[in-house]
Amino acid sequence: MIAIKLDGKLTAGDSLARHAQNLYRRPGMRLVGVVELRHVERTQPAPDEDKEASVKLRITGLEVANAEQEDTLRKAMEALYIHRTAHGTLDDAGAVELSERTLEMTGDLLHAIEAARLNVGAAHFADYARRAAAVANATVAELRHELEAVAKGLERVLRGEPAEGGAS
Repeated sequence: MIAIKLDGKLTAGDSLARHAQNLYRRPGMRLVGVVELRHVERTQPAPDEDKEASVKLRITGLEVANAEQEDTLRKAMEALYIHRTAHGTLDDAGAVELSERTLEMTGDLLHAIEAARLNVGAAHFADYARRAAAVANATVAELRHELEAVAKGLERVLRGEPAEGGAS
């Protein structure tokens, strides 16, 4: 596993300056904002070393929301979290079934359900393609057939239709 480290140098300090007084007066205060991170360094230990590889990031852009904007940014964070953590499977008919947890997190929001469904379908066919590519001594014709199955499956996921035969 590659460790992520955050560089202590803040190049976006101006956006925080106006909050310094409140932060000092209110220990535990939270700020909601939008951040941009830039890769600044990587560490790659030698193969025989017992150290983990790491990537160092630096904050290069940071804007803090005012009180009226915080809810909007929290909703954006929630949407990004749902997209990142969506889970489910393809059933026997090839239709995407979202996990109970994913459905609970979407709160019946149609866009969140659709984003989660697309995420699960894309992940399924990415895995399917990797398995097909890993078959030793596969012929070009066999690989073309598998690639066509992936393309058809993705098209059906995009249309909200079950994939033919589940394409598992």
